[in-house]
This record gives sequence, C-alpha cells and structure tokens, in this order.
Amino acid sequence: MSTPVLAPRLAELAEEFTEVSPADRLQLLVELAGELPEPPPPLTHDSMQRVPECQSPLYLAVEVTEDSRVHLHFDAPPEALTTRGLAAILHTGLDGEPVAIVLGTPDDFYLQFGLAEAVSPLRLRGAAAMLARIKRTVRG
Repeated sequence: MSTPVLAPRLAELAEEFTEVSPADRLQLLVELAGELPEPPPPLTHDSMQRVPECQSPLYLAVEVTEDSRVHLHFDAPPEALTTRGLAAILHTGLDGEPVAIVLGTPDDFYLQFGLAEAVSPLRLRGAAAMLARIKRTVRG
C-alpha cells in the first residue's frame, strides 16, 4: 500500500520530523509553535471558527481566493505549545496551496510525521479535527 502524497511543503516538514528521534520531534513541534503567525486584523475569535476537539482553545479562519488557493489563519494561546505546533504544521504545509491539494491531504497526515510517538492521541485527534474543519470550509 502506498503512502498518500502530501503537499510539497508538508512533505518536507514530514521528512524533517521523521529524521529525528521522537523527543526531538516534540522539540521541533515546540519550535514551530513559535513560528505560527498571528491572524491578521480584523480576524478575532468572534470571526473565526473554534475547533472544540482541540485540548487548548484553537480558532481557525479559512479563506479561498478567486484563483482557488487556500489561506489559513490560526489563533491559540501562547502557552498551548503542542496545539500551536500542530496548527503551524498545517499553516506551513498548506497555506497558499490549491484547493485540490488541501482536499487531497490525508486525514491522518500526522502519521507521516511520526507524531504518534511524540504526542498524545488526544492531541493528534485535535490535529485531525483542524484538517477536517479546513476541508469542510473549503468544500463550502
């Protein structure tokens, strides 16, 4: 059985994660958390979707441009490092990608990152929920 294809930047990130030990994967996730951009004004929690499946409060806004590119905006508390890191993976890997690439992203994309060995199943369910909400919004 072949591994589902990831968007190029998502695949690059997955490779970075799988090249290091599980403990170092957690460190990479924390580093990515610090790189998650703040949502631009006028986006606020009131105008973003809450992802209730995430352990920490996470808000998401998805935009699809006229040229069918997907833009993602996330907001989570600074202390929610794992949640922010998972959101940063999706932002880095999928922001600006065409709709078809985003919709083709495997629901269990995080398995290709080796994250099951580094974070709890509850956190991974949150990552899957983020992607599911992104896809649902993109489909309209």
